[in-house]
Amino acid sequence: MPLWKGSIPPWLFERMTKLGLAMTEAILMEYGTKGWLSRMSDPFWFQSFGAVIGMDWNSSGVTTAVMAALKKGLNPHARELGLYVCGGKGKQSQQTPQELVRIGDHTGLDGLQLARNSKLSAKVDNTAIQDGFQIYQHNFLLDKDGNWSVVQQGMQAESGMARRYHWHSDKVKSFVEEPHTFILGENQGEIINMVDKRALPSQGAMLEMTQEKPEKMIQEIQKMVLPSYCDVKVSDINPKRLAALFNVTRETPPENFEELLLTQGVGPRTVQSLALVSEMIYGKPSRFTDPARFSFAHGGKSGKPFAVPTYTYDETISTLEEAVKRAKVGAPDKQQALEKLHKVVKRAEAQIERVQNPEEGFNKALQHERDNSYKYGGRTPKGFEKPPKPKQLGLFD
Repeated sequence: MPLWKGSIPPWLFERMTKLGLAMTEAILMEYGTKGWLSRMSDPFWFQSFGAVIGMDWNSSGVTTAVMAALKKGLNPHARELGLYVCGGKGKQSQQTPQELVRIGDHTGLDGLQLARNSKLSAKVDNTAIQDGFQIYQHNFLLDKDGNWSVVQQGMQAESGMARRYHWHSDKVKSFVEEPHTFILGENQGEIINMVDKRALPSQGAMLEMTQEKPEKMIQEIQKMVLPSYCDVKVSDINPKRLAALFNVTRETPPENFEELLLTQGVGPRTVQSLALVSEMIYGKPSRFTDPARFSFAHGGKSGKPFAVPTYTYDETISTLEEAVKRAKVGAPDKQQALEKLHKVVKRAEAQIERVQNPEEGFNKALQHERDNSYKYGGRTPKGFEKPPKPKQLGLFD
């Protein structure tokens, strides 16, 4: 993932925090804390989540934004949710062990063991795996039962790239034998990876003969290489799924959506965002192969593929918050409506056998979003979007 500079404007980060909390609550109702932790350890779901809350879909900043927004949004409700987000970027990452010890004191969990797990995971990715990336962000996520996930990121300054490492306690049988759920980054070729299962003999040899240089071990790390350009192209998405999304959310009369969502005033553009949000909540992991598609929910911080539609973003937050609130008091109608919306789009996908000229359809959809951005409060760090200028007719037009 490319390392891009630029801070997140407060108006966007505040929305990220609210939507992150609402989506987390919805996921907890359906799948519990372990289901949430499992999703956080899936790099494709994680990248899609970053896109749906408004980050540039292929930037390394997705990691920083998602974890910062979740820490701010979830921790004030930690006891109620049964979830804790520790660590962060730079100096914050170094405070993780102390945070875990404090949580242990309040919850009865073994804070010292959790702190040890945190240190070990960082040590493995910074030392046992020598791939040229230095860890600069470390987040340790845990629930009230002691289940945990780790999301941490390393940078390679000379190449301007970042690599992300995902862990989940359910998958960790040993910290020194293939403990990751995934390592997200470009294949580096031959590297020293002392937690590859093929390195067990070398681990033993190192203990017996610490003066002997261990044999270099080779592992083909699972990869998802994200492009370095700050945009979304048709090759980055699944045209069939995007076509189905627009077919359902644009070509169906708005009044049908009111019945579906049981919410007055929610039109097609908001339903488009809610459809992608509902997929984040109810979709199976196999669906998250094209994270760029989720940037069609709320755009991207830099205005790619289009400016963040703040009015739509706020409607998404309020609709999801209302759904969670009603589900808590035994009225899951809106929650069920969101799940139904996801199923409607899936059925539409099944009916689209093939997409005619996917590039033309993609460009048309993208242009539609950009032309209408001003209607939905489209905003970037440079300010609000303005209506497109009328086309000037030439002398012979």
